[in-house]
Amino acid sequence: MYRDRRTIARSFGILAAPLVALLAGACAGGPVRVTSDAATLVFTDARVWDGTGRPPIEDGIVLVRDGKISAVGPASRVPVPSGAEVVALDGRWVVPGLVNAHGHVGPDGERTSVAEELEIYAHYGITTVLSLGDEAEPMREERWSPGLRRARLLVAGPRVGASSAEEARAEVDRRAAMGVDWIKAGLTNLEATEATREVIASARARGLPVAVHIERLEPARRIVEAGAVLVAHSVRDVPVDQAFIDLMLERDACLTPTLTREVSTFVYAERPAFFDDSFFLERSAPPNLESFVTPERRAQAGNAQATYWREQLPLAMENLRRLHEAGVRIAMGTDSGPSGRFQGYFEHLELEMMVEAGLGPEAALRAATSDAARCIGLAGQVGTLEPGAWADLVALDASPLEDVRNTRRIHGVWIAGNRVR
Repeated sequence: MYRDRRTIARSFGILAAPLVALLAGACAGGPVRVTSDAATLVFTDARVWDGTGRPPIEDGIVLVRDGKISAVGPASRVPVPSGAEVVALDGRWVVPGLVNAHGHVGPDGERTSVAEELEIYAHYGITTVLSLGDEAEPMREERWSPGLRRARLLVAGPRVGASSAEEARAEVDRRAAMGVDWIKAGLTNLEATEATREVIASARARGLPVAVHIERLEPARRIVEAGAVLVAHSVRDVPVDQAFIDLMLERDACLTPTLTREVSTFVYAERPAFFDDSFFLERSAPPNLESFVTPERRAQAGNAQATYWREQLPLAMENLRRLHEAGVRIAMGTDSGPSGRFQGYFEHLELEMMVEAGLGPEAALRAATSDAARCIGLAGQVGTLEPGAWADLVALDASPLEDVRNTRRIHGVWIAGNRVR
């Protein structure tokens, strides 16, 4: 049952002082004039990749006030206010916090609470998560608090399945009453029946976007035609055709490929190499790690269904490449959260697999920041480092544009300007 979370907001120390900096001309290239301000947080000497498509800023400055970015630019244009708290980054890279457009929180994994899961996501630089198909609460008061210290959470509530238009309307009404942000439809192998169309139409009437779980091309085509804006998972049965590409572009629909979801079905047939990865062991690894390499788990990872996903993974990756190269918007998503899909680590693995599929490092990073934010309706709020956006950022010891694995080289993570790692 969803409930009001105002008490959570009160538990944070919320900054309330007004912004003193005068920002006129900042976006247009003029100097930013500031006064003394002890309430401002300033990141200095940073190489800033802001996620907007603009070139990186050398010797960059990021000013933060009340949890949001107030100015970004080179040190020659953005002076440091006297008395401000300064975080000197010594030439490190700064990128927006990563956005997972298809994750999960709740009781299906190895963690004991949603709060712990959001803290693990944050530890790995994933600062916003859209949970598609869970009972978790929206936590609206918390996620927009300047005192936030774990990943922001959006939810879709339990996945909708309906066999009639009447049932579809009732199911959407129930989700809307919960206060969800999205509707997740579980219409994996159905055509665009009356029920499918009614789920989407009812959600749109309530101002709720719809994500639909797909596996095959024809159902994917029909649900996009019906109005779904987020295609969850990849087309794995046949190569995508030009008609589908054109439809995705025409509707400005997004794809979350969730390549690591496929990996999780078969990787435990043997002991995965990442079980000995120190980055994984930091926070992502659960206490019961050895339970994933038991004879029973190994047998499950080698069954017919797991074999199918392993064999279809190259096609899913090829379809991702084709869609990306055609200009379809890609949003990084992992389906992490359920057992064996490890939050935090799998997002970095997904980035690597996206690059392996044919996206360059910068394109993969865009898919995990500004493009993902746009796909889940948060453009300008998260996923970019620009005035007005939340100060969710990750400082890295090496360039992620040269090697996407450098997203693992985390120096620090800040959410709403609060250091969480």
